[in-house]
Amino acid sequence: MTEAEPSEKVDPPSDKTAEPSAVKETTPAKKPAPGKKPAPELKPFVDNGDGTVTDPNTGLIWKKTDAWLDTHQFYTWQDHRTYVDQINKEKHAGIDNWRIPNKQEASTLVDKTGTKSCEDKNGTMFPLDPIFDAGCVTNTWISECSDDQIIRYDLKIGLDTPYPGNDVWSSIRLVSKPGEASAAVGAKPAPVESVAEGDKPAAQGSTAKTDPAPVSPKSSGSGARAVSPAPVSEELKATFTARAKAWAKEKKK
Repeated sequence: MTEAEPSEKVDPPSDKTAEPSAVKETTPAKKPAPGKKPAPELKPFVDNGDGTVTDPNTGLIWKKTDAWLDTHQFYTWQDHRTYVDQINKEKHAGIDNWRIPNKQEASTLVDKTGTKSCEDKNGTMFPLDPIFDAGCVTNTWISECSDDQIIRYDLKIGLDTPYPGNDVWSSIRLVSKPGEASAAVGAKPAPVESVAEGDKPAAQGSTAKTDPAPVSPKSSGSGARAVSPAPVSEELKATFTARAKAWAKEKKK
């Protein structure tokens, strides 16, 4: 008897061919577009407790009151030295190098955040840190002004405006920079180097008050202030210039 061989179960060949596994494609991550650097946060003004205010971002020292608060009168460009010389003669806060600011320095007084304001003599609020005394005037002479070109700076809009003729009146803001030479009485203001916010304060010179009484500086509580002044439209410039001309014409009457 012949032994039967065990049958092997053979699976039929498949007609389907194995498909290679799909490779998952990955899209390279996009690099984030470089954004604008945020404006540096500036330190708040400091009340020195002696009638002056220090801007720690520039090292400038400002007089807390303006000429209007001190004398209750305005000054033409030709007469502005009368006030400057008087303050230096008195050595207000022990300082004898007070001067009018230049345009760049004056612009650092204007609050560009819209969060700080001070009341002027007419009861109108304008963008000046309230660490300065209220009841002041919103304009000041600046060193860019000359006998040939009358220019006044308006702290209300952060703009310097040229005026026709010399019959223009203004208040005066005084500033001092430690290390500068003492102001000569009656001398015309020399060109002053612009001070950008963020510059390191210069070393205190001999013109500063010596041995000040220990006063705990109080912060104004002001927050960050942008460096760049807010843009002013041509329409606003024209309006302000027309208003200034009308005001000067009224003064002549």
